[in-house]
Amino acid sequence: MTNAYSETVQVTRAYYNHTDADNYYFHVWGGEDIHIGLYDRSDEDIATASRRTVERLADRIDGRLSSTASHVIDLGAGYGGAARYLAQHFRCRVLALNLSETQNQRHREMNAAAGLSELIEVVDGIFEAIPAENASFDIVWSQDALLHSGQRAQVLGEVDRVLKPGGEFIFTDTMQSDDCPHSVLAPVLDYFHLTSLGSFTFYEDRARRLGWEQIEVSDRTDQLVAHYTRLAEVLSARRESLCGKISDVHVEAVLTHLESWVEAGRKGYLAWGVLHFRKPG
Repeated sequence: MTNAYSETVQVTRAYYNHTDADNYYFHVWGGEDIHIGLYDRSDEDIATASRRTVERLADRIDGRLSSTASHVIDLGAGYGGAARYLAQHFRCRVLALNLSETQNQRHREMNAAAGLSELIEVVDGIFEAIPAENASFDIVWSQDALLHSGQRAQVLGEVDRVLKPGGEFIFTDTMQSDDCPHSVLAPVLDYFHLTSLGSFTFYEDRARRLGWEQIEVSDRTDQLVAHYTRLAEVLSARRESLCGKISDVHVEAVLTHLESWVEAGRKGYLAWGVLHFRKPG
C-alpha cells in the first residue's frame, strides 16, 4: 500500500493492521469468519453464527462451483474462513483479496495448516482496483467489506469487469436505510472515516445499470443487531482475560462503537442483508 490510495483505504488498513484490532477479531470475533453471523439464539457462540453465514451463502451458489476449474475471488477476505470453506467443499480455486497485511499473514498460515495453500492465493490489495484480468471469475464473493470503500460504484464496476459472462456476485454488507438522516450515523461513519454507507436501493440500482439479473435481495437487519449485541456481551465478559492482548483503551472504544451500531440498527438507520446478482451470459 502506498499513499496513492485514498484516506479511507489508509485508515482502514491501519486499523486492521493494529495489534489491538487484530487480537480483537482473532480472539473475540472468532478468528476464522470475521463478519456478521446468523443467530439461532441470542446467546449463541459468535464463531458458530458467523460460520452459518458462510454456509448459507455457499448453499446459494452450490452447483456453480465443482472443481479446480472454478475460480472465486473473495473481496475483503479477512482471515480467510470463507476462502477455506469454499476451497474445501468445492475444490475450487480462490483468490483472497484483502488490504491488511497482518490479517493476510494469519490467513496464509491457516491455509498452510489446512493444506489449502495450492487452492487459495492471498493477495495484498484493494477492491477499488482488483488485480485480475477481465472475465476471470465464476463467482465474486464478499462479506461485510464493501462498507469500507468510499467508492462503491467503482467497486461494482470492478466486479462487473472481472466476472465471467454468466458469473455471479454474492455478498453481505452493512448498509444504511434508504431514508436515513445523514447526521444520525456520524458515530458509525466517523469510526472508519466514511461519509456514507451503501443501501439496498443503491446496490439494486447499480446492478440494474450494469445489466445484472437480481437473484436475491434479503433484508436481515435483525441479525446485525443480534451480532453486535453479542460481540459487546462477549467482549465485556472476557475483558480481564484479554488483558495483555487488547489494550483497555481499545476495549472502551470498541464497546462505544458497538453501542452506536446496535442503537442505529434498532432505530432502523442501519441495514444488513444478502444480495445476489448474475452478470448476463
